[in-house]
Amino acid sequence: MADTTSPASSPPPPHSPAQLRRAVTGSFIGSVIEYYDFLLYATASAVVFNKVFFSSLDPLAGTVASLGTFAAGYVARPLGGIVFGHFGDRLGRKRMLVTTMTLMGVVSFLIGLLPTDRQIGGWAAVLLVTLRVLQGIAAGGEWGGAVLMSAEHATTRRGLWAAFTNAGAPCGTILSTAALTGTSAVVGEEAFLSWGWRVPFLLSILLLAVGLFIRLRVEETPVFTAAGQKPKPRGIPLLQVLRDQPRVLLLAVGTGLAAFVAQGTLTTFLIAYGVQHGHERQTVLNSLTLSSALAVIGILGWSALSDRVGRRPVVLTGAVAMAVFGFALFPLVDSGSPGQLVLALILGQSLIQPMMYGPLAALCAELFATRSRYTGASLGYQLAALGAGFAPLLFAELQRSSGSSDTTVISVVIAAFCALSVVSILLLGETSTRRLTDGAVGAGRTGEAPVKPTALPSQSEVRP
Repeated sequence: MADTTSPASSPPPPHSPAQLRRAVTGSFIGSVIEYYDFLLYATASAVVFNKVFFSSLDPLAGTVASLGTFAAGYVARPLGGIVFGHFGDRLGRKRMLVTTMTLMGVVSFLIGLLPTDRQIGGWAAVLLVTLRVLQGIAAGGEWGGAVLMSAEHATTRRGLWAAFTNAGAPCGTILSTAALTGTSAVVGEEAFLSWGWRVPFLLSILLLAVGLFIRLRVEETPVFTAAGQKPKPRGIPLLQVLRDQPRVLLLAVGTGLAAFVAQGTLTTFLIAYGVQHGHERQTVLNSLTLSSALAVIGILGWSALSDRVGRRPVVLTGAVAMAVFGFALFPLVDSGSPGQLVLALILGQSLIQPMMYGPLAALCAELFATRSRYTGASLGYQLAALGAGFAPLLFAELQRSSGSSDTTVISVVIAAFCALSVVSILLLGETSTRRLTDGAVGAGRTGEAPVKPTALPSQSEVRP
């Protein structure tokens, strides 16, 4: 990136510790609810939908088809980031958060009402994919606003506060997995496949009411409010990002891909893989619940460390570790030992993957200027998130087409994405030293000059 001097710093916006706490709480709770809805589908696609919506296919082909509908949600996420990012950069972060949460809750409720393929044939799959796409649009628009509500309210420890949004993902996994397994345990296997799987989706409407109550109490961010007092920039935020920061955007995507490939492998593909290789479904889901709970600690812990030592060292270490761990993951699962299954998920999802995933929230926000930050951060993050949607589908198809249980190719693919993330973060440079009132990294023609990296803040400067 260009190494030019920083423009004159604008005065810092007013800061309210109470609003910061409220913003972080709202972002976290809202993210938990959003990801409950979004990841509930992920778990259901691995253990239920192949039997409910694709019952005419053989089990492996049904799994591939089910994971394909799961991937459709990830394809739609960049579109959600673009649409809601545009209005979030023009109208404010808060309005978009309320809109995306409402959309997600209503769509998830409708999934719980869908007829099966035995009732309406192929139209069941069409409706399922349509609703999944709407889920993806909502999720794609929600993340950027939630991260910016925390990051733009913060004056110190931005990595930690922004990471509470990312910590909502494993919490959503816990709630969605618990909802499915709890319902299955109460009603029994036969009733669960008949109608019980609908209950967790129908509960989304109640969670929506809770989420809206919390988010409506959070004020607009001071950074956006201050930017709104200046003349609005001309042009569309998306075009500004693509025109002035294409390299930065691509490097942001490359940096995040390995984290999402690992996420999709550990939280979706491994569920179906573990069941196919002799583990009880409940054992796999219980292991996933435990590793997801511990992942919250990992995400917040590594993100807090990135405030001290920088985003780049933490992400680099995680990418290298995941590249190596990818070759040990499947042998641990193949052992048939529940203990080794738990170990594999804890090491992968709770310890290693959070090193790449946790700091990503603040990192994406730190790359873009205020009036294009929602769009730029969302687009970079959501394009990277395609890795989580397509990795399970790709790996399931590799197994189906080869007819072999050998997972070496899958491990090589994981390592390749990790190598891409290593190169990308090295080229992108350190971002933790930037203030969100500064110009965009690598900007060209908008008048917002790129910012020259400075020394990392001292220990005293990052304390609240």
